[in-house]
Amino acid sequence: MSKNMNTLDRRVRALLVAPVAIVVGILIGPGSIGAIVLYALAAIMLATSAIGFCPLYSLFHLSSRGRRSPAHSARRAEGSDPNGRHNRDIPT
Repeated sequence: MSKNMNTLDRRVRALLVAPVAIVVGILIGPGSIGAIVLYALAAIMLATSAIGFCPLYSLFHLSSRGRRSPAHSARRAEGSDPNGRHNRDIPT
């Protein structure tokens, strides 16, 4: 199981979505079915945020981590600027 969530995605789930789901659950009545569903949603958000893996992302072949090819990483290491230009192409 490889991680498929980036840091921002994990933080939004843990620091925004889960607390909002818990607060709304409390506001609509802690024992109601809607609140229980929201608590379960909050638990799922916290769990996926903690491990960095979302099963739904995997099911739909999604990832918020982005992809970097090994060739891209090697080119950056050789000496190119963030725009992808090699140092020899930049006028001095």
